[in-house]
Amino acid sequence: MRIKMSKNEENRKKTLEEGFKEFYRYCRVKNLSEATLDYYEECYRVFTEFFPSDNRIEVISQKVIYDYIIYLQNQTNCNSISINTRLRGLRVILYYFMKLGYLDEFKIKLIKSEKKVKETYSDKELELLLKKPNMNSCSFAEYRNWVIINYLLGTGNRLSTVVNLKIKDIDFENGLIKIEKSKNRRQQVIPLSKTLERILLEYIKIRRGEPDDYLFCNIYGQKLTTNALSTAIRKYNQKRGVMKTSIHLFRHTFAKKWILAGGDIFRLQKILNHKSLDIVKEYVNMFTDDLQDKFEKFNALEQIKGNSRNKIKIR
Repeated sequence: MRIKMSKNEENRKKTLEEGFKEFYRYCRVKNLSEATLDYYEECYRVFTEFFPSDNRIEVISQKVIYDYIIYLQNQTNCNSISINTRLRGLRVILYYFMKLGYLDEFKIKLIKSEKKVKETYSDKELELLLKKPNMNSCSFAEYRNWVIINYLLGTGNRLSTVVNLKIKDIDFENGLIKIEKSKNRRQQVIPLSKTLERILLEYIKIRRGEPDDYLFCNIYGQKLTTNALSTAIRKYNQKRGVMKTSIHLFRHTFAKKWILAGGDIFRLQKILNHKSLDIVKEYVNMFTDDLQDKFEKFNALEQIKGNSRNKIKIR
């Protein structure tokens, strides 16, 4: 006589491949961004290089995770930050399995890692990048890249946000930028500075187009891909003698300048569209040396003593 397995027993026999397909479908239903889905898929793919996808989910244990960490540590291109990046994604997947009873519950902790100081563009490099090209001789692409550099430094936006902006998202009347597509799919409104407003007004007159057209386009008026924009900015920077070429460094630079100017971190969190203050606090910690440069200027005791030094004399 054949004994029928209970639903729970069936679930415990699921393979990792079956479970991930279910997890991926669940993420689709939650309407997670393509970038997030790609991240989970990559974390899953790397894990299956160590733990084959036809293995049952139920055999994954704390020991398996420890062995996986050691496996990653032995990879030449995998530092502690990369390992934690992969562990975070895998942890979300496995916690989903645990919640559904496919796997016994256990904690997955990240490994200790040193926080690298976030690189930024120096003032000298920014001076080179922000010098306006000759409008009588430059190409549209060079001019557009110059405008994008100004936009990145003036907003701190991510690359994925920049390529999805449309002309109608720039609200000149109210001095706002409306971001419909962000990393976490939350709509966002950020201020438009006066300098950036003037630059974008000129750019749109040259770029032309309809309100529903993408703000930053290629020479044919079509949407820029993230790869195309990254390549364009890399070449633009190198042509101007700046060897740093990462678009994300403009985001770090925006945060650094904000903090050093005395801007509050709560507004910075909102502008950078972070869910929590954790990453913003990282910025503060990493720019500690730079904050010391203005310590004398902003320190309350120094301000009071400085004002009274020439007023009181001891005979």
